[in-house]
Amino acid sequence: MSFTGKVAIVTGAASGIGAATVKALAKEGAKVVLVDKNEEKLKEVAKQCEKHGNKPLMIIANITKDEDVKTTVKETIHQFNQLDILVNNAGIGNRISILDENLMESYDLTMDTNLRSMVHLTHLAAPYLIMTKGNVVNISSINAFSCGHRKRLCYAISKAGVSHFTRCVALDLAQHGVRVNAVNPGGTKTNILQNAGTPNSDEIYEYWKEHSALKRMVEAEEVADLILFLASDKARSITGSAYVIDNGALLM
Repeated sequence: MSFTGKVAIVTGAASGIGAATVKALAKEGAKVVLVDKNEEKLKEVAKQCEKHGNKPLMIIANITKDEDVKTTVKETIHQFNQLDILVNNAGIGNRISILDENLMESYDLTMDTNLRSMVHLTHLAAPYLIMTKGNVVNISSINAFSCGHRKRLCYAISKAGVSHFTRCVALDLAQHGVRVNAVNPGGTKTNILQNAGTPNSDEIYEYWKEHSALKRMVEAEEVADLILFLASDKARSITGSAYVIDNGALLM
């Protein structure tokens, strides 16, 4: 799959699925825009992307802030004068129950990060994607279909929202030739648990592995491969779909 001449924005690009995706896109010739609030890690990923020829555009941004979202689109168009692919990947996880005292604080932060920012960025990017007949790939989760466990309340709600947002926007933009799809990973070994303050992340990774049909974890690079497929012309007839990549965890 060649992405030569294509411009792609990837949020949450400093680590995990986002980092794997920008590196894969850069390897295939795309001009990549790396968006994240972690400047140090973003610079490391940018250096790896640059090895493939095109100098990436780094945007240090907190996507829960409206001005940062506006800046992301504005700087992308200023630098490259086009936008072909938007990968809405940035997100957070947490452990929260309906009984916890800080529920609403956690809910607001999770929804702002995982869903509202995605809606806002897609809204601002859509006019430019229409010009190029581009596409959007949203990163959801298998928790869009399953609660997982009792401490996944806010995360699961946000990811269910992402999946339905994908379907609604796919219908909205189909008349303009813009495709919108979602990727729903299962247990993937990234830093999302550590970022959520989960103390026993290694045990949880082992749990995810053992509770999948194939008895393995998803690799970030495997998710990136699926994202690139959906963003490519090979998927030109696919829109409004949710692609599960979970080693058969939902089957269990």
